[in-house]
Amino acid sequence: MLRLAVTGAGFAVATAALLPIQWISVRYALPLRRLIPTLFHRIVCRLFGVRVRQVGRPVLQRPLLIVSNHASWLDISVITSRLPVVFVAKQEIATWPLFGLFAKLQRSVFVDRQRRHKTREVNAEIARRLAGGDPVVLFGEGTSSDGNRVLPFRSALIGAAGDALAESGGTAAVTIQPLSIAYTGFQGLPMGRQHRPVAAWYGAADLVPHLLHIGRHGGLDVTLTWGDPIRLGDASERKTVARTLEADVRRLTAAALRGREPAEGSPRGQQTLEMHK
Repeated sequence: MLRLAVTGAGFAVATAALLPIQWISVRYALPLRRLIPTLFHRIVCRLFGVRVRQVGRPVLQRPLLIVSNHASWLDISVITSRLPVVFVAKQEIATWPLFGLFAKLQRSVFVDRQRRHKTREVNAEIARRLAGGDPVVLFGEGTSSDGNRVLPFRSALIGAAGDALAESGGTAAVTIQPLSIAYTGFQGLPMGRQHRPVAAWYGAADLVPHLLHIGRHGGLDVTLTWGDPIRLGDASERKTVARTLEADVRRLTAAALRGREPAEGSPRGQQTLEMHK
């Protein structure tokens, strides 16, 4: 209980100190609006005992879309602790107490999948983030998994990036970099399949008990592996792009879960996928 109390107190202090500054920074478009979330999530990782190992690096090219697998609410903190990013999130998150406010202050783009007529507005918002130099993170599966596998990527989600740029009349291509998140250890020991739900938050699991459990125990190891970037051109075939990214993330995740360095993928380096829709 002592650890949980310390974690909760530290979280409250960090929130009280940084949230007002971030609100002002977002309100007046100050450069700090990108830096404060990274600082906040580094503090969160430290408080919750999350140790992040990074393999590879995010590319410097912009516009940049990062497509990742998704296993836990911790993914937000793990990714942001390493790079100032904004997320594409489902609309329901905007209504969550406190966490919805965090998402808004990180300038997340909210997608309401039940209101298709809003697609153009969402695409315009994604385009503004990309054109402004913000790396945009999209969870390609469209949901979270149990952390033992990578679910099929949804081509419609990935295609939205190309649609956003086309509708904005801006840049003709965007760099897409695959990213793997793998929870690999707990309390200093390798995390087997049966223990991975300690970190994973998926299905009908309640958020608060899961958050309290991690706050009480901590000691999670996670590996972030950055894959080879590709270029999404305005003639790219979204299903082909989705399959390519999915295969890369699945390969990188499997290697991380086995404690191995990722095997070399196809020798494409950075290429542009130019296939007709």
